[in-house]
Amino acid sequence: MKKILLLLLVLSFNTQAQSFQGLLKKATEIATGATKTGLSSDDIGNGLKEALRIGAEKGCTNLAKPDGFFKNAALKILMPPEAAKVESTLRSVGLNQLADDLILSMNRAAEDASNTAAPIFVNAIKQMTITDGLTILRGDETAATSYLRSKTTDNLKSTFNPIVKTSLDKVKATQYWEKAITAYNAIPFSNKKINPDLSAYVTEKAMEGIYSEIAKQEKDIRANPMARTSELLKKVFER
Repeated sequence: MKKILLLLLVLSFNTQAQSFQGLLKKATEIATGATKTGLSSDDIGNGLKEALRIGAEKGCTNLAKPDGFFKNAALKILMPPEAAKVESTLRSVGLNQLADDLILSMNRAAEDASNTAAPIFVNAIKQMTITDGLTILRGDETAATSYLRSKTTDNLKSTFNPIVKTSLDKVKATQYWEKAITAYNAIPFSNKKINPDLSAYVTEKAMEGIYSEIAKQEKDIRANPMARTSELLKKVFER
């Protein structure tokens, strides 16, 4: 009965994902007991976990490098939307360098904090069940990232926020922010009530960047044989 159920689940997978066709075939073989390749359900589960781990670790490492955020057009952290007036006002009175320093320091804080994110993802991956694995197999090209997001968002935010605060202080972002607000408040007719939570904002943007980068790595592992860096990944994800 269990084999029949598994077979029905496998047959419902989205076979349009070309890079997963071989994996789906092997899963079907396992369900029917017809496999002769030696690829077990444990192999499939471990292969998925390894792909997730590599994607998470590589994604975090890429963002932790100098300019991982700052020179990434898609992920670069700009001024908080509610503080856009602060930036435009500072630039209008010739304080371009202060605005530039603040933006650079926010990105440096996100890069610094990204060093700490990988273990949180690895812990979530270790807890992945067979059911989770089947859901990922049935999903789209970023299904694994969606799984990680659902399992790690709360923990990552609570762990990440104090780290981001420390990073903001280390790269002088807090100092630049205070200078920016002080300078803005000193300008006649400026709105002196604008002072968003900088650490919460950078934490949110850093998390968005990390999930985006993990999704990029997941797509690569699914589609690119060269991205499968171990024998298990090659064995599980071959076409």
